Amino acid sequence: MTRGRRTHTAELEVRFLREGITESTHHVQAVVCDHRGRSLLVAGNPETATFVRSALKPFQALAVTTTGTLERFGLNDKDLAIICSSHQGGIEQMRQVFKILWRCDIDPSALQCPVPPGKRSPLEYNCSGKHAGMLAVCQQRNWITSTYLQRSHPVQQLILQKMAELLHMPAEEFISARDDCGAPTYFLQLVQIAWLYALLAAGDNLDMERIARAMTHHPTMVAGPGAFDTEVMRLTEGELVSKSGAEGIQCIGRIGEGMGLAIKVADGAKRAKYAVAVHLLKQMGWISPTVAETLAEAFMTVSPVTRLEVTGELSML
Repeated sequence: MTRGRRTHTAELEVRFLREGITESTHHVQAVVCDHRGRSLLVAGNPETATFVRSALKPFQALAVTTTGTLERFGLNDKDLAIICSSHQGGIEQMRQVFKILWRCDIDPSALQCPVPPGKRSPLEYNCSGKHAGMLAVCQQRNWITSTYLQRSHPVQQLILQKMAELLHMPAEEFISARDDCGAPTYFLQLVQIAWLYALLAAGDNLDMERIARAMTHHPTMVAGPGAFDTEVMRLTEGELVSKSGAEGIQCIGRIGEGMGLAIKVADGAKRAKYAVAVHLLKQMGWISPTVAETLAEAFMTVSPVTRLEVTGELSML
């Protein structure tokens, strides 16, 4: 990873236009990194630190792929995709989470993620797949399940160790906080987040290659019909792996080329991160003009009278 110097370039700007007149503005930073941790393209400050939020899920899933948990309980790539997901709580998605628990002989009451407002079960919570994966690892290793969200629990320590190995950092240097679902998330530099996605997309680690394949082969499990991550992976037919995080985090890896893109919207606006992602993917040639047009229509045209416009571009270091 690039260290020892700070490189600042102009931030990206997203304008919310009402009949062509600016009504609101969002400021965005982004970085593209290769699998060796080198910053290649930047907008803003690549060393900006932020919580990675749900974009961490593919790497939390390493606890599942590296422990024999999939093989022990007969779980497949569709199960792995829901473990990496921020799903919409649809029937098929909930059934997939339930299937993981059933195969591992775990009662759904063991899930410690919240019950969404107006819903009846934690299975409907967008992080239930991740939690099911953590519980599956606990069952595989005979670890206590009642405290699986505590930072000192072996499953969380295993995830932390995997992160330390990927980013070449001592585990004790990581800063963590509780995510909304109760599990730890990490406070990382934007360049570190991009590096993780470059590694996910590189294809030279069997465990991460399987995670990326599961996500790209089952994009509806990862988010849901019409959702940004699902549409990016569906339209690019396995060339890109995409995962959103709350508070303006969006990450994308280019499969087989070991390149990762991380985006952070300063004010956390979801609409802005999608607009910037489409803008940058088109700029870098990661998507075709046809795919760019389809994504822009879905995520940059807000209503018949409002739309999003992105100004600025990534700069080479």
